[in-house]
Amino acid sequence: MSFVPPGTGWPGDPATADTPVAHDPADVRRLAAASRTLAELTAVQSVCRACPRLVEWREEVARVKRRAFADETYWGRPVPGWGAEHPRVLLVGLAPAAHGGNRTGRIFTGDRSGDWLFASLYRSGLARRETSTHAGDGQELIDARVLASVRCAPPANKPTPSEKSACLPWMAREIELVAPDVRVIVALGGYAWQAMWPALKEAGYDLPRARPAFGHGVEFEIRYGAAPVTLIGCYHPSQQNTFTGRVTAQMLDDVFTRARSLAV
Repeated sequence: MSFVPPGTGWPGDPATADTPVAHDPADVRRLAAASRTLAELTAVQSVCRACPRLVEWREEVARVKRRAFADETYWGRPVPGWGAEHPRVLLVGLAPAAHGGNRTGRIFTGDRSGDWLFASLYRSGLARRETSTHAGDGQELIDARVLASVRCAPPANKPTPSEKSACLPWMAREIELVAPDVRVIVALGGYAWQAMWPALKEAGYDLPRARPAFGHGVEFEIRYGAAPVTLIGCYHPSQQNTFTGRVTAQMLDDVFTRARSLAV
């Protein structure tokens, strides 16, 4: 088996064997719109098969595996959003890593980017633990939730425009469901910054005509109804960025400490 069948006991698996499966973009839009709760939405997200290239890749990675994880079972399915049901802070990334979220079943979990991210969230008071290694490890987010604009690990970390478009309804509906509570949205990288704008529009946010440029620490205020919401840009804690010093632990801490203070 090249993926974990839904309902077979994986920690935190939101789906069952009876969860409806999206087989094309029209199914995605229909099932996303029909999801009335986060529990329903995360379940249908986690079994989606709408993008053939992504399905083939994520399951091939789960079958072949990386040598360091050869004895592990890979999740091999879409990675749904995760965290608080009523978050004040929402974190947005691009997509799961092939041997990170695609292996562990939890976004930003089990890879170097996640090591940096969760350590900073812990120092900033947004996570219970300093590490996030696998589903069921006891990690919890505090008043925060994290999601990806594309739910499946893409080859070379580059989803195609059509794959981004197909996955958009999952992201937009998740943002819509948590919008009444969210006061800060942090985009982890320029790609996430770009991807979240159409999702915010679909979710009902009031947006400016001109999209502000992404940058680390950039802040921009939008509104959800009468409530102000602050968008913050944050460089992605990728190995390339952390190894070169483009991103430091202090830079991440500054962003998340600021996000937490604004979310009160």
